[in-house]
Amino acid sequence: MDDRGNTIAGWVLFGGIAALGLSIVTGEYFHAERPEKMGYVVEGVEAEEGAGPAVAEKPIEFYLASASPEKGAEVFKKCAACHTDAKGGPNGVGPNLYGSVGKAHGHVAGFPYSDALKGKPGVWDWANLNAWLTSPKAYAPGTKMTFAGLSKPEDRANVIAYLNSTSDSPLPMPAAPAEAPAAAPAAGTSAAPSTPEGGASTVQTEAQAAKSPKGNIAGEAAPATSGTSKQEK
Repeated sequence: MDDRGNTIAGWVLFGGIAALGLSIVTGEYFHAERPEKMGYVVEGVEAEEGAGPAVAEKPIEFYLASASPEKGAEVFKKCAACHTDAKGGPNGVGPNLYGSVGKAHGHVAGFPYSDALKGKPGVWDWANLNAWLTSPKAYAPGTKMTFAGLSKPEDRANVIAYLNSTSDSPLPMPAAPAEAPAAAPAAGTSAAPSTPEGGASTVQTEAQAAKSPKGNIAGEAAPATSGTSKQEK
């Protein structure tokens, strides 16, 4: 009976060791690493350094021309954890944002703004709001704002349009900027002369040169037109 118990215990121990070894081997073989390019972007999470150049954007006025305050209200829900937007609303982690468009930085009385933001010159105009919503830390280094920013210019434009609507006197929304005209040719340049199909230059034959008025053909490449009287006939 003791021998049978020892045998069973030995097999159980062997099985445990084998399972442990198998898990280690498979873990090393199927080791998962972070992909170089993520399959999707999480809003509000900063991209890693060296993730690649950003796609060039048009001026924010281009997106504001077709921005929707209703869509901006939906995007603003990401900000509602720290900000209120109702007239006379209280401050939260961040200041109340009612009527903030066009106002100076740090305009809400009694709110403890960071020195980085209080010392920022200018007002909350379209360009500054766009830069702030793109990356608060880049716009005002040292700010207390921890939100990473909105990567899509359409989202930023919609939020700005919404914030502008939460005001006693909303500002007129800007028109889309005109497209830049195509560059004109530089002064003193002209179009290249056309050549026959195949790219070969036109060359006069000796007979054609003989019929040309005197003085029209000259230079090292001109065909010879002189000869005996018999040849001329």
